Amino acid sequence: MFRVISQTLKWIGQHFLGMLFVLLVVVLLLPNSSQSLHPANLQEIQLKGAIMEADSIVEQIEAAQHNPQIKGVLLTVDSPGGAVAPSIEIAYAIRALRTTKPVIAYASGTMASGSYYSAIYANKIIANPGSIVGSIGVIMQSMNTQELFKTIGIKPQVVKQGTYKEAGTSSREWSPQERAELEQLTKDTYDLFVHDVATARGLDINASLSYADAHIFSAGRAKRVGLIDEVATKSLAKQQLATLAKVSHPQWQKKGRIDSFFEKLESRTLLHLQSYFYGLKASL
Repeated sequence: MFRVISQTLKWIGQHFLGMLFVLLVVVLLLPNSSQSLHPANLQEIQLKGAIMEADSIVEQIEAAQHNPQIKGVLLTVDSPGGAVAPSIEIAYAIRALRTTKPVIAYASGTMASGSYYSAIYANKIIANPGSIVGSIGVIMQSMNTQELFKTIGIKPQVVKQGTYKEAGTSSREWSPQERAELEQLTKDTYDLFVHDVATARGLDINASLSYADAHIFSAGRAKRVGLIDEVATKSLAKQQLATLAKVSHPQWQKKGRIDSFFEKLESRTLLHLQSYFYGLKASL
């Protein structure tokens, strides 16, 4: 008997890590019985951190759009903005989603610049009383490293075709022509931003200096200038979404344990290490 127990303990010791791995996989993949009994009818999609790409968010939006069981979507935003194109991708995906089911955007902390752009087509925008909203503007920046290059003895060499091909270079000061070209580019992007905000929010584009011009608003001021609809907490935003979606018994979709784990891991590493200074980019 003792020999059997000894051999069993020995086997467990030799295969402990393997057994632990299998146990973790089973726990992670095991569905919740409540989810199968009560299918989700509402979904929360989170937009957090700097917006450097849109694929993952857009995939979630499109999946919600094509899921007949999901009757409404809460877009929870806590982001300072980011690159222009991804912000527009998210905004237009929300616009398409709104044609099939209601969307409420909720500012949980910061809804500024590109992240505000992303939310403008929601049926309603609700902001936490302590949130920051706005910063409707465009910036493009680069460092002038010419003096540093001189100090360490580096002389850049360039062969180019096209007057503006080197516009935005960091190896020297920009010429007046180059600066004018880049200023026109940021103006074009800013005009598009303001136009879309005015259209989506029903604001007077001729009065854009009151709500755009890169103003940064508290939630209360953002409501007064028309950038949001209500100042409230997330629980109220959820209640209002259920009302808009005509859902009497809200069941919120829960992320799988594996998805949640890797999402947290990604948000704490890759997204927080993204830089706004990766080359020359216009940012919202």
